Amino acid sequence: MPGAEPAISGSVDVGYRWRTGVGGSSDAYNSIVNLDSGLRLLGLDFTISDPKHRLFDRLDVRAYNWGDPYATFHLDAKKAKLYDFSADFRDIAYFNFLPSYADPLLGRGIVLDEQSFNTHRKLGSFMLDLLPGNWFIPYLAYDLSSQSGNGTTAFVSDVDTFPVPNTMSDLTNLFRGGVRFELRRAHATIEAGGTTFKNDQKVYSGSNTLNYGNVTNLYFGQSIDLTSLLAAYGVRGTSVYAKGLFTANATSWMDLYGQFLFSEPRSTVNYQQYDTGNLVVQNQLLFYNSQQYMVSSAAQMPHTSASAGAEIRPFHRVRILQSWLTDRLHDSGSANTNQVLTGVAGSPGLPQQTASLLASSLATNYNREEADLFYDLTSRLTLRGGYRYVWGDAQDLVLPPEGLASADQGKLRQNVGIGAVAYHPTQKISISAEAEVASSGGAYFRTSLYNYQKIRAQARYQVLTSLHLSADFSALNNQNPTPGAHFDYLAQQESLSLQWSPGGGKLWNFEGSYSRFTVRSDISYLAPQTEAPQQSFYRDNSHAVTALFNINLPHYAGLAPKISAGGSFFISSGSNPGSYYQPLAKVFLPLTKNLNWFTEWRYYGYGEVFYLYQGFRAQLVTTGLRWTR
Repeated sequence: MPGAEPAISGSVDVGYRWRTGVGGSSDAYNSIVNLDSGLRLLGLDFTISDPKHRLFDRLDVRAYNWGDPYATFHLDAKKAKLYDFSADFRDIAYFNFLPSYADPLLGRGIVLDEQSFNTHRKLGSFMLDLLPGNWFIPYLAYDLSSQSGNGTTAFVSDVDTFPVPNTMSDLTNLFRGGVRFELRRAHATIEAGGTTFKNDQKVYSGSNTLNYGNVTNLYFGQSIDLTSLLAAYGVRGTSVYAKGLFTANATSWMDLYGQFLFSEPRSTVNYQQYDTGNLVVQNQLLFYNSQQYMVSSAAQMPHTSASAGAEIRPFHRVRILQSWLTDRLHDSGSANTNQVLTGVAGSPGLPQQTASLLASSLATNYNREEADLFYDLTSRLTLRGGYRYVWGDAQDLVLPPEGLASADQGKLRQNVGIGAVAYHPTQKISISAEAEVASSGGAYFRTSLYNYQKIRAQARYQVLTSLHLSADFSALNNQNPTPGAHFDYLAQQESLSLQWSPGGGKLWNFEGSYSRFTVRSDISYLAPQTEAPQQSFYRDNSHAVTALFNINLPHYAGLAPKISAGGSFFISSGSNPGSYYQPLAKVFLPLTKNLNWFTEWRYYGYGEVFYLYQGFRAQLVTTGLRWTR
């Protein structure tokens, strides 16, 4: 219609939240929940349609939780046969200060998480497709990730480790562009791009108070301490890459796909450190009062990966899936170091200088091939059998030789048998199960999957039109008998859930679930203080329950008020028993056709048996208005 104005529809939720004083540990509360009082834009969701199709045909905007630690914004704009544009932005406030974590000073009554963070991360993603709906679609994209903040870190010196404050920031930019080809029986994409990266961290500790670190014992009759510290490192990196992928319906009985990627990251690192105190070089038993240490290094890492596969349907009831993947990474680098010590015992007036040049390399090759056969034994029963072979090798080298890890190599060999079944005896019942059994002759890491058995089973039953039941079971049993590892791991989960909506949910509906988790882990390790063999035992047995009732109250003036109540709780026993409770209740009351009032109450309760000081409890009440159009 001439002169028609854009049509706007959607809703906006604005509210205010009150938080009671946190009982217990506010640091633990902020690490897990981190919600505070204040005015909030809880939700924004609207669509603008332009009947005159000027700058766009349709514009969709969504935003949630502005004012909270996790805020999101998303925009989609489209104009037929001209462009599709999308933008996504996220602002995340990350606070992590659990008093019992990384705190060797805890036994001395000092609560200090030596790996704590208080940072903000911003994530952005922007993409523009040109000529959508055409067989030839060029596109451009840009992604960014940045972080800044402060925290506590550990300054590691010979014999002792010192907790110190630090500031950090990083920024990654990814630029990419390419072309998609959308044909009737094939699809192909060609893309190229590049990345820039920087990461900076600064550590400063003044000279007003001596820092005695985590070790209080005398070392050869002397007390080790840190008087002052100024350290900073800067990492700069760039990378370029190119990739191509395709999918094709080659014939009526075969589909093909493939992908190739090549990238070549390069990075440089510069580190400067100035520290004073009573410190020691352990391998020379050399005590000193001040140190100047500088490092400059560079590395490059060409990386190639490729994959290909096919789905073949030679007969009506038979499907064969074949896949292959390879990943090759070669890393080489070098570093120059220069160290000057002053105040050395025996020659306090003469500085001692040492310099060194290190070169290192790392090469890993990973390959995987898998074949699966699907056979429809009947219209209700499908069987699957498969085999996966994984192999690879890794080598690393440091020159000149340094310590025990100057050169190492490993091999990866794994054979995996796969089986599955899917059964639908009736339209209301479905049952499926799958299993993997693997045997390995080598692995890169001690905790990797080695000789393992994995199973998962699912069942769905529609008891009534209004009642649905589902059950899930999964288990993983993994052993690594390699000398020095002796890793034994078992994880198991069972869950049951239901959805009940009598009369289509006109009056009320209910959703509930129960899950039980079991984890057992045993592994040998070397104690860092003495390098003596030790055994780590970890056990966890957990129960989790979630339930939510939704009740539709009697209508008035054509308006429908609602009440929701429920919540979840988690209880565990074992190596670190604890509990977590989160009940909630919400009232939704229409005031007019386009205006609604809502109020929500939530309770957070967290506790640990062995670390009582880490528990907390808090109540949150949020009230606000929703306007719709």
